[in-house]
Amino acid sequence: MNYQHLLVQRAHDIFWITLHRPETRNALSPEMVAELAHAFIQAAQDKALRALVLRGSAGFFSAGGNVGNFQSRLQAAVSPGAHDAPDPVVNRNRAFGHVLQALTALPMPVVAVVEGAAMGGGMGLACCADIVLATEDARFALSETGLGLIPAQIAPFVQARVGRRVALRLGLSGERVSGALAQQLGLVDALAKDGDALNTLQAQWLSRILACGPQANRSLKALLSRHVSPDAAQTGALGEWLDDAAQRFAQCMRSEGAEGIAAFRERRAPVWAVTLEAADVAHLHGLNTPSSIH
Repeated sequence: MNYQHLLVQRAHDIFWITLHRPETRNALSPEMVAELAHAFIQAAQDKALRALVLRGSAGFFSAGGNVGNFQSRLQAAVSPGAHDAPDPVVNRNRAFGHVLQALTALPMPVVAVVEGAAMGGGMGLACCADIVLATEDARFALSETGLGLIPAQIAPFVQARVGRRVALRLGLSGERVSGALAQQLGLVDALAKDGDALNTLQAQWLSRILACGPQANRSLKALLSRHVSPDAAQTGALGEWLDDAAQRFAQCMRSEGAEGIAAFRERRAPVWAVTLEAADVAHLHGLNTPSSIH
């Protein structure tokens, strides 16, 4: 696909996706959402991928939904004959939910890297990641209620990330929280002082992921995607979960585990380990020039 709203690169078995409409602060236009949907399908089909990274260009993650499109959608919904056709507002809103579902269903680790701000749908994208990195002065907000709307499609993903109480706090107030407060609330995993430090932090986290067995990471993510209810021990569901875990452990032991254990005993890095530097990260997001990777 010829991406117009994203910068997409595949390097070192990582899918690098950069939201790239700086003139709109990387607002999630219908065109960008469609390209994200295609990119996530492409990533899901690539069995060799070890991670997917989401970042925004020009020092800004995403301003969220493109408010400029909201009026046209509303006009389409009230135009003559609109009552006989599927509701375009419903359809467009639900389309973004499908993209978020595809993102959370990806089998490889997903990392969101936030600077500037992640507003509304942009915050929703971040909440779908397994690991969220941000600058201290980044801003997060569920800004929809300030427009008389609701964070509809992103709500379950925000709640899954930070819990119902925090999701209500942010949604019912439209509060803008800094990266530092977002870390306290459980939205952000690690902080950097500024954009340059964020490149270093991102390189460190990706290097940690790339030091782990690729298939082991995929298997663990699949295992943890299974919901275990509080009464699982009484219903027998916990036993089924642990049975699955045992099978996965045995599969890993007979594949990557042999190399991992050998590398540990021989005090060397396993064959799958890759180390990235800050300049590599900047280059692969279209921010800078490359350096060596070892």
